[in-house]
Amino acid sequence: MALIPAIPTLAASGARLSVLPPIIHVRSSSRRRSAVLANLSSPPRGGEALDWVEATSSFFEQDTRPIMLFDGVCNLCNGGVKFVRDNDRQRFLFMFLSAKSELQTANWIKLHRRIRFEALQSDAGKNLLRRSGRAPDDISSVVLVEKNRSYIKSEAVLKIMEYIDLPFPQLAFFLQFVPLFIRDIMYENLADNRYAVFGRSESCEI
Repeated sequence: MALIPAIPTLAASGARLSVLPPIIHVRSSSRRRSAVLANLSSPPRGGEALDWVEATSSFFEQDTRPIMLFDGVCNLCNGGVKFVRDNDRQRFLFMFLSAKSELQTANWIKLHRRIRFEALQSDAGKNLLRRSGRAPDDISSVVLVEKNRSYIKSEAVLKIMEYIDLPFPQLAFFLQFVPLFIRDIMYENLADNRYAVFGRSESCEI
C-alpha cells in the first residue's frame, strides 16, 4: 500500500480560518438615477451646450427689473400688459409727487416701471424662453423672468400681481393658498381658448 503524505491541518499550524461573507452584486438605483441626471445635463455630441443664463445675462446687467414675456398677437395678453402698465405703483407715485410735463412723465414712466415687457415671438423673447428652460417657440404661457429665476402660468400671474398697485399684492397673497394644480388648470383653460374668445391681432401692439 502506498503511503500518502500527511497534509498539515489548520489546527496543527495554528492558523485561524476566517469565513468571508458571500459577494452579492446589487444594482444601485441611485447610480442609475445619477446617470440619468448626468445625461440630462450633458452637452449634445459634436459641441458644447450654450449656457442661456450666461448668454442672456446682458438683460440684467444694468437693469434688474423683471421681464414679462407675453403673446404679442393675443388680444387678451395685450390687454393684460396694458393693465399692468396702468397699475404700476411707481407711475402713480411719480404723478402724485411731480408736476412735470406729459412728455417728461411718459419718459420717466418708461424708464422706471417695475416690470419690463417683451413679446414671446421676438428674438429677445425666444432667448429668454431658453433661459427659462422652455422651447423658443412655446407661447402657451406668460413668463415672468427675474434675474435668478422664472415663473410660468399661474405662478407668473401671481408674481406679476406682487409688483403692481394695491390691492393686487394682497390678492396674490391669498390666491397662493389655492393649490397650484387648480390654479394652473384654470390658467390653461383660459390660455387654450384665448384666441377663440378674445381674438388675435396681426402684430404686437406694445
